[in-house]
Amino acid sequence: MLLKDKVAVVTGAGRGIGRAIALAFACEGADLVLAARSVDKLNEVAAEVQAIGRQTLVVPTDVSSEDDVTNLRDRTLEAFGRVDILVNNSGVGGPSAPLWEIHPRDWEETFAVNVRGVYLCCRAFLPAMIARGSGVIINIGSMTGKRPLVNRTPYAASKLALVGLTRTLAWEVGPYGIRVNVISPGPVEGERIEWVVRRLAEARGVSVDEARRSLTEASPLGRFVLADEVARAAVFLASDLGSAITGEDLNVSAGIVMY
Repeated sequence: MLLKDKVAVVTGAGRGIGRAIALAFACEGADLVLAARSVDKLNEVAAEVQAIGRQTLVVPTDVSSEDDVTNLRDRTLEAFGRVDILVNNSGVGGPSAPLWEIHPRDWEETFAVNVRGVYLCCRAFLPAMIARGSGVIINIGSMTGKRPLVNRTPYAASKLALVGLTRTLAWEVGPYGIRVNVISPGPVEGERIEWVVRRLAEARGVSVDEARRSLTEASPLGRFVLADEVARAAVFLASDLGSAITGEDLNVSAGIVMY
């Protein structure tokens, strides 16, 4: 029970990495506040958390909206009185096209969720963490922030921005006993990576199988990453096992990225 009786807020908790992190935290003893735009998926995850025996609160949230994030914070503190862990997992893939063909609206939407959303959530929850003198923030980035992926400039730029945000924020809140880290997953098995593979195939003019193989062959392990593997890394960073780790960019990429 590495997170016994901790209160964790997980954004983008309805599916994929967010769902896996929420369930892994619950198995380690944490109570969960689940946030995302899709309520149906959140309710499904909430039922799974409750089946594990932990408390949960579902709060429909668009992290790019200041009002929504304020509501998320207020409802969390009203229900639990504190927040120990914040996982900023909400994110969008953004458009897939050469930069000169990307509409400013699509560029701005990618940054609104992937960067502004992280800023708003940190801004909302940090005062309570500072007042208590403890807390953990985990931002979910991507190896794409460091390894080029053709036609995905807004996504890559937004995810690399999280590294700079994380490292700077770690210095700002370290004196208050708060740790901030970013996890950069590689290609994670699931719906989103299949979309990425199709777009990659189109950009390179190759088959879907070839595009998929180009990613798995870039890994020393020869495979994609599982959402549960990212979740286990999050448990480590959120728990006392990672008590001396802050400002870190942790790759969980099956070795595709090692820097």
